[in-house]
Amino acid sequence: MPIDFHLSASEASAREAAASFAANVLKPARSVYMAQSVSPTQQFQATRPAYEAAVVGGMIKGQISPGLGGSGGSLIEAAILVEECYAVEPSAALTIFGTALGVTPLNLLQKPETKEFLAPFLSGTGSPIASLVFSEPGGVANWLEKGGKGLGTTARREGDEWILNGEKIWATSSAGWDFKGADLACVVCRDVTNPSSSQADPKDSIMVLIVTREDLDRNGPEAFQVVRHVETMGHVSVSGPHIRYTNVRVPAKNILCAPGEGAAIVNASFDSTATLVGAMSVGIMRAAFDAALAFAKGDDRRGAVPLLERQAVADLLSGIKMQTEACRALTWKAAHAMQHGPGDYSARRELALAAKIYCSDAAVKAVTDAINAVGV
Repeated sequence: MPIDFHLSASEASAREAAASFAANVLKPARSVYMAQSVSPTQQFQATRPAYEAAVVGGMIKGQISPGLGGSGGSLIEAAILVEECYAVEPSAALTIFGTALGVTPLNLLQKPETKEFLAPFLSGTGSPIASLVFSEPGGVANWLEKGGKGLGTTARREGDEWILNGEKIWATSSAGWDFKGADLACVVCRDVTNPSSSQADPKDSIMVLIVTREDLDRNGPEAFQVVRHVETMGHVSVSGPHIRYTNVRVPAKNILCAPGEGAAIVNASFDSTATLVGAMSVGIMRAAFDAALAFAKGDDRRGAVPLLERQAVADLLSGIKMQTEACRALTWKAAHAMQHGPGDYSARRELALAAKIYCSDAAVKAVTDAINAVGV
């Protein structure tokens, strides 16, 4: 297949719609959540109208695959949409895309019985929010290492229910709008119904439970608690709190991944969304370039010519521009490869992770160079 960077009709439409949403909804949202009267814990809640607009506009339904009743498109279309939103307002946008991560395990598995859990997200009304609840206090970098402590969040089967206990942190929107629980949470946990030896393969006990807001409400106020709200630097209106589940009883039918099946789906979820981190980075680089360019064109620092005509400033800006183009190309290639190849899954995953890592690093440098260009 020849390389072609002309956007298809659906891709061009996605870009246009995303740019309009970013300009008309996300940009104004920032002034609301940054208002002096809004406390840090209220900043997240202040973005709810923007999220509701995303629901009405079909952005949330667009995060669900057609096989489950949604209108989701290709991963490249998703990358285009993410870039446009992040170029305008990253913080409010991340809450919207956090729901995309939250429903990714369901999209990957395509189980018909999970459609009932997605009904609120397909309705086009309200502000249903989803979360993939994985990270834990103390870190999870070595969560699958034999002989290690493994996940601290556990589930035990008792009759027709699973009993969930443990603490999580950093999971986007995991506490919901009122901090009493998300509408849908895919909670990654460890089965301890029949305790295994310390040398057993940790993967064999990893599972994913769907925990709905109705489940939490049924269990009472002590079942789910926010231990503390975590400062999310750079994305100040995003909620990723330290939360605790205490003896939460969940129906057995809520099991999304049985013990032994969870680790693969969790890894696949982060693999597929890694490309979107590349797109987020490109959006940030675009914004940094545009701001620095506008400043360099309009300011002379009391000299005889605009700053843009100074070689040092021009070199910084051209470097940002080149890196932005390179990162977009890598992101699009990774997004296309994840769905179409070439290569086996390991090769596709490698590209996705490369986009996430390389573009993230490039974004930091781009912003630093832009700061240097304007002399701050």
